[in-house]
Amino acid sequence: MLCVAGGALLLSLATTEFTLDWTHSVERTTWWERWQVTEFGLAPVQAWISASGAGMEPPPDAVLRDGAWHYALDLPPQRNVWLGASGATGGGWRLCANGRCHALPEGDGPLHLWSAPDCAQP
Repeated sequence: MLCVAGGALLLSLATTEFTLDWTHSVERTTWWERWQVTEFGLAPVQAWISASGAGMEPPPDAVLRDGAWHYALDLPPQRNVWLGASGATGGGWRLCANGRCHALPEGDGPLHLWSAPDCAQP
């Protein structure tokens, strides 16, 4: 189960995979990440960005495809993922899973993502 909490939000999604996307506050370009929900935590799998610039250069192995830089993420599963939002983009994070997208709230502090059978706050 994917669990998301922030402010008054507690979202639980029965899924094994999800994507996150957001707009960079300076360059106004879109970032996407694909994650897997595993028994060991949340595993980042793939990322792509629509353009490079101001501290957001794609890694050397990135491939330009369909107008975006695609690359694999080589990080171990994370027990806890924290998402911040500057409030300067006019929008926050968007999480998509099982064919449905959720606009995550911003301004109530960081968002916390984790995996658990019942989404009890860790």
